[in-house]
Amino acid sequence: MSPAPADHVDVLIVGAGISGIGTAWYLQDRHPERTYAILEMRDASGGTWDLFRYPGIRSDSDLHTFGYAFKPWTSEDAIADADAILAYLRETAADAGIDQHIRYGRKVLAAEWDSTDARWTVTVEDTATGETTTMTAGWLFSAAGYYRYDRGYRPDFPGEEDFAGTIVHPQEWPEDLDYAGKRVVVIGSGATAVTLVPSMADDAEHVTMLQRSPSYVMPVPKQDPIANVMTRVLPDRLAYDLTRRRNIAQQRLVYRFCRAQPGMARWVIRRINAALLPDDFDVDTHFNPEYDPWDQRLCAVPDGDLFKAIRKGTASVVTDHIDTFTTDGIRLKSGEELPADIIVTATGLQLEVFGGIELTVDGTPIDVSQQVAFRGMMLSGVPNMAFAIGYTNSSWTLKVDLVCDHLMRILSHMDRRGDTIACPELPEGQDMALTPLLDFQAGYVKRSMHLLPRAGEGKEWQVASDYKVDVEVLRDGPVTSEGLRFSRAEAEPAAVLEGAATG
Repeated sequence: MSPAPADHVDVLIVGAGISGIGTAWYLQDRHPERTYAILEMRDASGGTWDLFRYPGIRSDSDLHTFGYAFKPWTSEDAIADADAILAYLRETAADAGIDQHIRYGRKVLAAEWDSTDARWTVTVEDTATGETTTMTAGWLFSAAGYYRYDRGYRPDFPGEEDFAGTIVHPQEWPEDLDYAGKRVVVIGSGATAVTLVPSMADDAEHVTMLQRSPSYVMPVPKQDPIANVMTRVLPDRLAYDLTRRRNIAQQRLVYRFCRAQPGMARWVIRRINAALLPDDFDVDTHFNPEYDPWDQRLCAVPDGDLFKAIRKGTASVVTDHIDTFTTDGIRLKSGEELPADIIVTATGLQLEVFGGIELTVDGTPIDVSQQVAFRGMMLSGVPNMAFAIGYTNSSWTLKVDLVCDHLMRILSHMDRRGDTIACPELPEGQDMALTPLLDFQAGYVKRSMHLLPRAGEGKEWQVASDYKVDVEVLRDGPVTSEGLRFSRAEAEPAAVLEGAATG
């Protein structure tokens, strides 16, 4: 094996958001002998929580499960705003010295794997100068999430060039946007829209949420009284662990109930919504989706703030289709006109796999959409690469913790055997039935499903949407299997390892 160049690390992490910082923490804790670097295309850490600046941005799941398993969330707010989450992430990075390993303004363009040296050669662009350099790594970890950071999904609307006011997308929120006393229309019905509407309603003249079809919206307490009591009487770590276990069980119970009894779940959600809305409000038009609960993610509103704004009269909901933008607002298919000074296009995300990195393995370009995900964290035919994609039906970080834990076990197993390559491989001579990676009907997922890797047959080749299943596979299950081939560089590939070693 040729000597490593000067700019070489054992593990190269792409992205300094919640997944990248978490990965670095596990790496330092379990494998302190390994070198690593984090490449972040932006000029600050925090990922989503630093990128989005729109009013009211917050978590849509509790921080006792959205926080890291290794670092207790001690704030009284279980549903927290972006500033608090960002401070938590940066404190995690600073306390562990992870921030010293982050290289900002570095976008990974391409990564080429060479089996001879068991090494990735990575092309990196300096976003300030456009200059490209290379570095090498034994492992590549994508913590870039699954959406584009430079722009969101923004359809063209007829007549928008005629609108005399301001049009803004939440992902590109202007710092100087003044909406006090203004008439605002928010186009959308997802998590971003239900966050924006009540947050802007206190200062705007009126805020209208314009949706083509409704979403399920559920009130959740901003503070968890049981967790806060436990924090006062128990050590932070114990209180956090107990709350985390309880909330994981609760999330699983709610999800499983919704999937097993969709009719009953719909009835329960509707009754809760109706109780929080004005007596004459048309609940079935505006808050009763055609799809079943958890076909798409339920939108959480802390302390029912959206419903409070509607009752107060500072916000309203209109369910209709856009005919055209006009000089003074939006004309709907029904003929109704919505006056507006500001239109917010909360129309969603634009997916991008692994930050758009072009992958090559031993000279062959890899089409990610033709690969199959292994254990929800690696790709068939792609050695020494892992990625983190969190849950769509629960807290993102629950999955990240499990993925990182499993990757550390893989590295330990390789160290004991002296192996340098780990590559998922589909069973030879078998035609595996392939399915979409995510069983999720959100618009941003459906628009880009063709870009994502595929899922196969059996637990190891599917992306689980159940935390308990992932615990069985990633935390408690064996590292070795017929689907994961370990070998050494500059040697004939080792036979497929079998057995029950757990790493």
